[in-house]
Amino acid sequence: MGLYVGGYEPKVTVADDALAVVGEIPVTAPSFLAAHPKLSVLYVVSEIDDGRISVVRDGEVIESRSSGGASPCHAAVDPSGAWLAVTNYMDGVLSLHRLDAEGRFDGPALEFPHRGSGPDRDRQLGPHAHQAVFDPDDILHVSDLGTDEIRRYRLDAAAEGVEILPPVKLTPGSGPRHMDRRDDRWYLVGELDGLVRAYDTDWKELARAAASGTGGQNHPSHLELHGEHLYVGNRGPDTIAVFDPETLELIAEVPSGGAWPRHFAFAGGRLADGRLADGRLYVANQNSGEVAEFRLAGGVPEPTGAVLRLTSPSCVVGSGPGA
Repeated sequence: MGLYVGGYEPKVTVADDALAVVGEIPVTAPSFLAAHPKLSVLYVVSEIDDGRISVVRDGEVIESRSSGGASPCHAAVDPSGAWLAVTNYMDGVLSLHRLDAEGRFDGPALEFPHRGSGPDRDRQLGPHAHQAVFDPDDILHVSDLGTDEIRRYRLDAAAEGVEILPPVKLTPGSGPRHMDRRDDRWYLVGELDGLVRAYDTDWKELARAAASGTGGQNHPSHLELHGEHLYVGNRGPDTIAVFDPETLELIAEVPSGGAWPRHFAFAGGRLADGRLADGRLYVANQNSGEVAEFRLAGGVPEPTGAVLRLTSPSCVVGSGPGA
């Protein structure tokens, strides 16, 4: 499979299954990466350089344009491959980019600013769009850390229009960062209050739990469902926490293999009945400068000892088919 790793170096690092570097793609501060779901195309956001989004194919940047706002921090492609969504943290602007059959930009970007604030005077003076997630109903959900909201946009299936829907109001001061959905539940982690929450599809809260059981200051980062478990990266405690998605019971919490786990990704095939095999977990530890590999034993990460050392890794994605 292999990996693409982005961070605050002037390159995307390409590594093989043994975490040996096999290539580099020159891009300024590629802090977040997103793979096209059907094509071997990678989208790279650059937080600096006035905010850029680049299209990478066959190891080369084939085109680049403005991210539509300041300090882009996340990108996602919808399952059909028709839209690319980019969230700009500093000014809260969401930009939407139509994509053609080859994964290139198709026409001008659409930009959606936002207004609002939250009770945390240090972190919530204005909107801070943080993550974009497409749901099965062609609605794009955007977590806004600055306004404690989930912003929603209905996308036309033919990629011809966007309807702005009313945002979902969340717990004041929670600072929603990353989220994921499975079936009839949403899962969300708050960067400011350190809590993981489960919601139904109408965003009614069903359960909550501390993102880390270690105590002390925590700034949770990435949240993702994989197999039968829910995983959360904890910056401060520097751990990966594993939860039961049904109850939000903490199953395990293990060291992340470094300092400040910003992002993680899974690798692994499927069993004969279609279920995900345990596979591997790769954690980008930004402040200590390494990507650590873990095997998943019953869903619980166990370090393999394999490490890819880089200056400041902040995102890791698989480089297999569809990337």
